[in-house]
Amino acid sequence: MPGHILIIEDDADILNVLELALRFSNFTVSGVSETDDIFKTVEKHKPDLVITDYMMPGLNGGQICNLLKSQEATRQLPVILISAYHKMAISLGNFSYDAYVPKPFDVDKLISVIDNLLIKQ
Repeated sequence: MPGHILIIEDDADILNVLELALRFSNFTVSGVSETDDIFKTVEKHKPDLVITDYMMPGLNGGQICNLLKSQEATRQLPVILISAYHKMAISLGNFSYDAYVPKPFDVDKLISVIDNLLIKQ
């Protein structure tokens, strides 16, 4: 059940790996390295699911999650938070996300998480 995935990741290498792996799994993918306005970014790309890194310039991934979950228009949009800073990401706040995947991640496991979230929609 492929869908359109928006990846928010500032590390170009990780963004490229994610884009390639997800496209290989028949997902449509849009990748951005930063977002000044998450709502404009979501409106532009119209994703079925968002993957965001925690450590980002400007708003961090946790803040992006909370913003998406705070608005009626994006509340039901599944969001996966990824981070190499597991303890920091978890301890810095109460974030509203649907799944958390620590870096480094296994691409097959990430795709399984994506599939499960898209099935629930």
